[in-house]
Amino acid sequence: MNQTILIIEDDVEINDMLRVLLSQNGYHPVCAYSGTEGILAHNKDVSLILLDLMLPGKSGEEIIQQLKEKHHVPVIVTSAICDVSKKVDLFSLGADDYVTKPFNNDELLARIAARLRNHAETSISQKLCYKDIVVDKSDFSVQCRGIAIELSRHEFALLCMLMENPLRTCTKSMIYDTVWDYENSADDNTLNVHISKLRKKLKECNPDEEYIETVWGIGYRLKK
Repeated sequence: MNQTILIIEDDVEINDMLRVLLSQNGYHPVCAYSGTEGILAHNKDVSLILLDLMLPGKSGEEIIQQLKEKHHVPVIVTSAICDVSKKVDLFSLGADDYVTKPFNNDELLARIAARLRNHAETSISQKLCYKDIVVDKSDFSVQCRGIAIELSRHEFALLCMLMENPLRTCTKSMIYDTVWDYENSADDNTLNVHISKLRKKLKECNPDEEYIETVWGIGYRLKK
C-alpha cells in the first residue's frame, strides 16, 4: 500500500506540482489548501505532512502542534523564509525538517524518504509485545488478544515497565521510582490495587492466560 502524504499548501500551482511529483514517485497524496482543512484531513492513514508556513487563517506555526497532537507523524515545513532563528523556532514547535522554497524536487523526495524511514524505525521501537499483548507507546494504546484496553496513566506505565523488563523481576522500589516518579502517594497498597486492576483488565480479554506474577516480598514480573 502506498504511503499517504498530506500536502497543506494554499498555492494551487505548487500544491498541484507536489501532488503530481508524489504520485509519480509511488506516494498517495492528499491535498489541503488551508491549515483548518489540513487538520480535518489529517488522520491515521497519513504517514507524513508537507506544510507550507504561510497559510491563510491559521499560520503554519499555529497548526504544527495541532497536527502532532491529532496524529504524530513527521512534518516537513516548506517556506521561502531563510531566517535561521525562524527555523529553530519551528523545530522547537515540533517540525521535523525544513525545506526552503524554491526547493529541488530530488532533495525534497530524499528528505521525505529519510523522514519516513526514521519514523518507521522509531515506531517499531515504540511497540512492546508479550504473548498476545501489544503496547504502542507512541499513542498510548494497548491491545490484548486483539481487544483494545483502556488503562489509567499509572496502569499503562506499570505494564510498560514489566514488558520492557521481560527477563527480570521489577522490585517495588524500582516500580515506585519509575511509575510513580517518587510520588509520596506510592505505597504497597497503591501498587497492589493497580496490579489487581491491570490483571483484571487483561483477564477480561483472555481468561485462559496469566500475564503477571508476584514475587513475594520483592515485586512483580511477567509470567513465563
